[in-house]
Amino acid sequence: MSVMKRLTGIVQAKANKALDKYEDPRETLDLSYEKQLEQLQQVKRGLADVATARKRIELQAQQLQTTAKKYQDQATQAVAQNREDLARDALSRRAQVATQLEQLKTQHDQLVTQEDHLKTTSMQLQARVEAFRSQKETLKASYTAAQAQASIGEAVSGISESMSDTGLAMQRAQDKIAQMQARASAVDELMASGALDDMSGSSDPIQAELDKGSQNTDIELQLAQIKGQLGVVQPAPSPELTKVSSDTGIGSEEVAASPVAEASPPATNDPFTLDN
Repeated sequence: MSVMKRLTGIVQAKANKALDKYEDPRETLDLSYEKQLEQLQQVKRGLADVATARKRIELQAQQLQTTAKKYQDQATQAVAQNREDLARDALSRRAQVATQLEQLKTQHDQLVTQEDHLKTTSMQLQARVEAFRSQKETLKASYTAAQAQASIGEAVSGISESMSDTGLAMQRAQDKIAQMQARASAVDELMASGALDDMSGSSDPIQAELDKGSQNTDIELQLAQIKGQLGVVQPAPSPELTKVSSDTGIGSEEVAASPVAEASPPATNDPFTLDN
């Protein structure tokens, strides 16, 4: 049983929390005001019913008074005509009417008391409803102002739901931009280091062979310089080597003075040299 009570309490707590989330105090106040108006209308309808019943009794009493007076006149007339039997009958009926009048008077007094009580209750309830209406409007205005102030504060501080969504979208955009910039920088570094090939470069095989021949000529020139410094006899440089040496600052005098210049050049089989 305790487990069920605890489960019921948890369900009620969660339900109340969910209802509080969607409850608008202004709507609740308006509903309470409508219920009070309904109660006031019920009291007024009850007051009208009691007043109607009282009025009916008063009308009945007036009719009985008329009937009693008629019986009284008949009794007087019967005595004048020496008809005591008729006079007794008229007086007997008048006595019955008097009894009915007494009963109606009792009911009338009760209705008057009830009517006075309902009047007092109606006035008190009317005053309470008017006070509640004024208080309700004040509370609604205060709630609306507080809600607007909170919304403005949230918008200024950036913690409102819409502003939070906007902030998240901007943050995602900045993250994507930073990621793309980092990727572009990494690709540039890999291409500079040779780890990635530049697919946008020239794919001409002739140009590739020419670039390779130029690189080999440069290597041969450096090798000739090293051998010249060490006094190693080597054949005369090829026309391509002589041209490259002039471009790199090595004069023809230095080549002629070296032992390499006195040796006869061997036949070259340079595949990168075109026959004239």
